Amino acid sequence: MKAPIGVIDSGVGGLTVAKEIMRLLPNEEIIYIGDTARCPYGPRTGSEVRKFTWQMAIALSKMNIKMLVIACNTATAVALNSLSKKMPFPVIGVIFPGARAAIKATKKNEIVVLGTSGTIKSGAYEEAIAALNTSSKVIPLACPTFVPIVESNEYEGDFAHKMVIEALEPLKSEHFDTVILGCTHYPLLQKHIESVVGKNVHVLSSAEETAQDVLEYLEYHHLQNPIKEAKEPIFYTTGSVPIFKTIVEKWLEMSNADVRTISFN
Repeated sequence: MKAPIGVIDSGVGGLTVAKEIMRLLPNEEIIYIGDTARCPYGPRTGSEVRKFTWQMAIALSKMNIKMLVIACNTATAVALNSLSKKMPFPVIGVIFPGARAAIKATKKNEIVVLGTSGTIKSGAYEEAIAALNTSSKVIPLACPTFVPIVESNEYEGDFAHKMVIEALEPLKSEHFDTVILGCTHYPLLQKHIESVVGKNVHVLSSAEETAQDVLEYLEYHHLQNPIKEAKEPIFYTTGSVPIFKTIVEKWLEMSNADVRTISFN
């Protein structure tokens, strides 16, 4: 089916998911919206997050997408169910794939979930993990400083490492063998997180599992793009185009990325 896949996020974090979709499905066209002007979503109310998520979904529906991927954990927790029921195309979130990846990786059934305040408060990961394995112990930890570090393109240096050490301090007294990066921004801090929790702990992103879900759904429903040369991805941002373009090109290893501005009332 010659129609694009829409990907939405509160900012640049969903690029981690878009990258995996592009790797697994090179024939598919991607249209991405990052709501950087209103990021982060974590501290916002559920009604705000729901409104913003619906605005992005409606904008993409007007671009004739064949599938929507909510590449934001907070938005998935708040809006996935309503969007799935009312949109004319399939909608996939990132929480269940992330939970599934953790269950596959853990040996001790002791799992840490790092997320925004909104995602952690929702209890969505505990619910998803319990649905897969009722014996798993889940240790949730909100890390509200992480998203601003990534959005400001400061995720590689010493400052980011210091902030990660401080945020993960409560885990020193905990026992676990698996960490879910329960926000799609967090994989950009993965090296820092891995160095803090230690080499014997699995640190997992939902990106690969989510991309696999997209692949399997398109194959099963015969919705793949048969054309071998897909169009270049298009990226929209509600914030600064130059900053967004810099992060897109660095993270996706692209040059001259097509980054455009979009606004919502």
